[in-house]
Amino acid sequence: MLRRNLACVLLALCVTSLLIAAQADPSKGLVRGDVTLTSAGPLTFGPNGILFAADPLAATLYALDTGDNKPADSSERPQVEGLSDKLAKLLGINAKDVRIGDLAVNPLSGQVYLSVARGSGAKAAAVLVKVDRKGNLSELSLQNIPHAKVQIPNANDKSRSEAITHIAFLNNRVYVAGLSNEEFASNLRTIPYPFDKADRGASIEIFHGAHGKFETRSPIRVFAPYKIGEEDTILAAYTCTPLVRLPVKALEPGKKIKAVTVAELGNRNRPLSMIVYRKAGKDYVLLANSARGLMKINLEGIDSIPGITERVKDKAGLKYETIAGKEGVQKLDAFGKEHAVILVKKGDTLHLETMELP
Repeated sequence: MLRRNLACVLLALCVTSLLIAAQADPSKGLVRGDVTLTSAGPLTFGPNGILFAADPLAATLYALDTGDNKPADSSERPQVEGLSDKLAKLLGINAKDVRIGDLAVNPLSGQVYLSVARGSGAKAAAVLVKVDRKGNLSELSLQNIPHAKVQIPNANDKSRSEAITHIAFLNNRVYVAGLSNEEFASNLRTIPYPFDKADRGASIEIFHGAHGKFETRSPIRVFAPYKIGEEDTILAAYTCTPLVRLPVKALEPGKKIKAVTVAELGNRNRPLSMIVYRKAGKDYVLLANSARGLMKINLEGIDSIPGITERVKDKAGLKYETIAGKEGVQKLDAFGKEHAVILVKKGDTLHLETMELP
């Protein structure tokens, strides 16, 4: 009897282990087929080389198996001078028609992926381009690629380009920011991966210090997951430029959430890209902006700051410094723990560089 019970316990443990492994399998639910992107949207990586690519105009999120799932065999860091010219040559278009939607670094291989539109407008075809550590460019074929997709429900019809403004992956979920058709239009959804379906998301309300009022219709432009103590948190930046925090556990479908505004970083400005990193025992946000350069924001005290609830003339809350010599940064992503890959515009030309985290 004891042996039989022991055997049953071992069998149950084996079955449980297999179920957990199946649930954790990043290729689960993927099918081979052709993928067509109608717009070049946000990108982020999940496990084992799975690239999540958003198509805002189609209000669709894709999971793509890039096959890029092996550790790097090189310590080189990507550098591409004249990236826009090289992309134009690769895609057979003029350099002035190159539009880069986003970039993401594969943490396994260190290769950089770009979402690129051939021109502007609803008819501009979108492709994904890979940049290896030596700076070589190649197009990621979307023909017969293992993939899954999920449609974003209730996406904003009047501003479809903002149906998906930013995405991130955390704890087997893809977090999707954008605008919905609801009265509280600013929306943040959590979509379990492997995909089943997307829910209606949570509506986000913030106090915008530069405007001196609560707002619900401005979309999150960029955001990053960040753990405060033991609690998973989202740090999100809006145009003009409030930085807010909100707890992940509050993101329930249909719920209205009031975020805490932890900084006002200056108006007449648009956040473009951000990461959270740790250096010398302290946590920082590195935030690229359209008009205020590359900001290094100190996150010390973010857990106790009461939040901004009154009009602010210029800046308030968490402190930041502007990184000298890094003007024109359009996009960035972490490259290991000590560096970041940045997309920099100098004149009319885009360049890809790797910088040490400040």
